[in-house]
Amino acid sequence: METMIYLAPIVGVLALLFAFTLSNNIKKQDAGNQRMQEIASYIHEGAQAFLMAEYRILIIFVALLFFILGFALKSWSTACAFLLGALFSSAAGYFGMQVATKANVRTAGAAKESGMPKALSIAFSGGSVMGMCVTGLGLIGVSIVYLITKDTGVISGFGLGASSIALFARVGGGIYTKAADVGADLVGKVEAGIPEDDPRNPAVIADNVGDNVGDVAGMGADLFESYVGSLVSAITLGVIYFKEPGAVFPLALAAFGILASIAGTFFVKASKNADPGKALKAGTYGSSAVVLVLSLVLSKVFFGDMKAALAIISGLIVGLLIGIMTEYYTSGDYKPVQRIAAQSETGSATTIISGLSVGMRSTMLPLFFIAIGILCSYHFCGLYGIALSAVGMLSTAGITIAIDAYGPIADNAGGIAEMSGLEDSVRNITDKLDSVGNTTAAMGKGFAIGSAALTALALFVSYSEAVGLESIDILNPQVIIGLFLGGMLPFLFSAMTMDSVSKAANKMIEEVRRQFKTIPGIMEGKGKPDYSSCVEISTQAALKEMMLPGLMAVAAPLLCGIILGSSALGGLLAGALVTGVLMAIFMANSGGAWDNAKKYIEDGHHGGKGSPAHKAAVVGDTVGDPFKDTSGPSINILIKLMTIVAVVFTPLFL
Repeated sequence: METMIYLAPIVGVLALLFAFTLSNNIKKQDAGNQRMQEIASYIHEGAQAFLMAEYRILIIFVALLFFILGFALKSWSTACAFLLGALFSSAAGYFGMQVATKANVRTAGAAKESGMPKALSIAFSGGSVMGMCVTGLGLIGVSIVYLITKDTGVISGFGLGASSIALFARVGGGIYTKAADVGADLVGKVEAGIPEDDPRNPAVIADNVGDNVGDVAGMGADLFESYVGSLVSAITLGVIYFKEPGAVFPLALAAFGILASIAGTFFVKASKNADPGKALKAGTYGSSAVVLVLSLVLSKVFFGDMKAALAIISGLIVGLLIGIMTEYYTSGDYKPVQRIAAQSETGSATTIISGLSVGMRSTMLPLFFIAIGILCSYHFCGLYGIALSAVGMLSTAGITIAIDAYGPIADNAGGIAEMSGLEDSVRNITDKLDSVGNTTAAMGKGFAIGSAALTALALFVSYSEAVGLESIDILNPQVIIGLFLGGMLPFLFSAMTMDSVSKAANKMIEEVRRQFKTIPGIMEGKGKPDYSSCVEISTQAALKEMMLPGLMAVAAPLLCGIILGSSALGGLLAGALVTGVLMAIFMANSGGAWDNAKKYIEDGHHGGKGSPAHKAAVVGDTVGDPFKDTSGPSINILIKLMTIVAVVFTPLFL
């Protein structure tokens, strides 16, 4: 059992080697004709330029917080762990994006030359690189820091670094991609009546770049933070209740989860006419089954009983149930999305009203499942069990992330096919892959939100232990103030990020309209749009607007704890957890439902493309874009970041 801790970094390295192998295989595939390669190079260069600009700004933030940790807490080891967490989080997003911008054009090429199975294989392999980088770097980082220091406070510093970068990456990438997406759709589809990803639209390159910086790099940093946060909370509580075996157990489970995810990638196979969604589910369910069996063995070895395994299985089941419910509310195969599509026949107002209703209703069962999961995991293994259930939910993150990142690769492939003038049959394949990707991405967000609730709760317990907070007394006026402030923060955060998208999209719309009016022959396909100006608008808007929401997430718990005390901060964290989880589920599912309602109409229902219902659905989709890809997924990082800030800076509140 003592040697089991060395398994974690070894398996982490194995995950990176597997990612390297997949990356090399992708590069060997045919990148298509010259036009396809030219468009792919625009996307790659735009994504690369944005990430480099974003990281230059984040270096200043990281350096500032590094010195604050070192001088204010007098813990340079925590500061160094924070630096390592920030570095690994950035690296995970960067490596995943690099491969995604190579896989997109090769997916389009495979759809043209070989059909659905090969296209699915390349897109999924591109996503798998992200999955393996996130889990490999996360496990290596946490296990190495624990091996060197054996100090849970220092490990929390690593988690703080991961969370800080994740919030900025998710918010910045989300603003970028949705500003371009909204501008391209409203002017291109609704006003000009041209197809999605039409090369005549000046915003299409920015839109495709946004898929990579937001839905790949931003998502990778997001789930890196979720993965690391679950391990940090489990190790912290494991040391409190079970000493070293309690800390090593979640690391061993994560190691076996990576092995299960690698095995699960081989289940993702599709025949020519098969549903790609079923192939992707086979990988998820296969890897989950492997983890379920291995958790029973590990629990018996470490603790002599099955209680820890049952807590883990609770998390696994809750994660799968949340995924199933997310699919129900966001897939075009089911009634909620079909009802939104039907409501689109009477205009955009009813489209938006019905989408809001679906999102609100979709919060009920996931919260019910989370509550049952908390009850079961606590019953089996106490507060440690709650942390283990979060680790269980994310134990197969390698394949969950792979399926999530596959979506934007398929979306990019469709854009490249459209802009390159490939046959309709190619676009039909990429559209089918993309439609499945929208649902799998929504399911991935559901996993992240569910695990965020459990992880934040476990980290809250760590905070309570550190400050001696035995309960939250709602008759205490300071606690009540904290609860109200915490409950308000997800709404304020969402308002800020939504407003950022709106302002950036406004500039994008004006620029696209200007080019349609002033560039001769653009609508006839003779004039060349100025793609770079739209890329620049998204880049500058994202870099400018991401700072305030990110700084607020760090400053709010610090100010509350220092000014009002540890009890008020406990109330703030509890309030933010409750409203944050509800808001995150509501926004992610509303956005996903609107998106797939549009695609359902584009498949030929309710008048098909170009119909009044389609135009109304496009408006709904543009409203949902910042819901599902900017504000919604950022909230789960917000609640964990505030909690881990409270844990790391506990000495300031005593």
